[in-house]
Amino acid sequence: MTIAMNNQSTENQVKPSNNPLREKKRVDWRERIFHGLFLSCAVIGIVSLATIAYFIIKESIPAFQQAGVSGIVLGQDWLPPALYGVFTMIVASIVSTFGAVLVGVPVGILTAIFIAEIAPKQVADIIRPAVELLAGIPSVVYGFFGLVIIVPLIQDIFQVPAGNTILAGIIVLGVMILPTVITVSETSIRAVPSTYREGSLALGASKIFTIFRILLPAARSGIMTGVILGIARALGETMAIIMVMGNAPAMPEGILDSARTLTANIAIEMSYASGIHANALYATGVVLLVFIMSLNGILLYLNRETAK
Repeated sequence: MTIAMNNQSTENQVKPSNNPLREKKRVDWRERIFHGLFLSCAVIGIVSLATIAYFIIKESIPAFQQAGVSGIVLGQDWLPPALYGVFTMIVASIVSTFGAVLVGVPVGILTAIFIAEIAPKQVADIIRPAVELLAGIPSVVYGFFGLVIIVPLIQDIFQVPAGNTILAGIIVLGVMILPTVITVSETSIRAVPSTYREGSLALGASKIFTIFRILLPAARSGIMTGVILGIARALGETMAIIMVMGNAPAMPEGILDSARTLTANIAIEMSYASGIHANALYATGVVLLVFIMSLNGILLYLNRETAK
């Protein structure tokens, strides 16, 4: 009787030894499925980008063959169906984006610092949803606000014939990139280990010194990512720019002149363009795509070098 019970208990002890192997096989099977799923999603993203680039480049080839790459990129006259130079629009896009960065990035970073490190929890809980709400506002609403408020204000203050200027576009774009810069920067600052703060304060450093000399350098990579996303948002904006910048395809002499960006040029004329005119608009899209990818690549490289 005792021997039988011992045998039975031995069998019960032996049986579970096979379960870990089965469980491991089951886990491996699930991991392979999710690995394939993740890989498929990554491939879809890359294929989508390649497909878009191929389509735009293919449609733009007739324009490049007729006007030449230098004629389109460096040409300053946009007079369809004869001339298709977009250099003035490149300048307008660069100036408006750079101005928006000068306006929006400092405000965004300082706001992120205030929310993450200085504001009481009750105040931060009010400001954070308000900032997130800005991200959900359609761009046409920003454009309408700029058209009704900012454009007349610029006209009255600077005494210009019309307030639809690059300055109006800079202000609107500066406000539009705020949610991106603030949200990403705040998350990066909060991700810095608390030991950094505690160690700095324990050594007698002030809170402001700790923020600007310890936390911001530690969160530099994430903050730069927010800036890059903000620049991409400013470069790709269309509707708000159409409403506030005047859309004049001429070389601007200052920020109080009207101008047309690359995105605005495509949106304004694509509805009625045909033939080589439509191909020239696709060529504008190619210039914009190369410009954005080059700028993002440079910023990412600088961010990586700075992190080292």
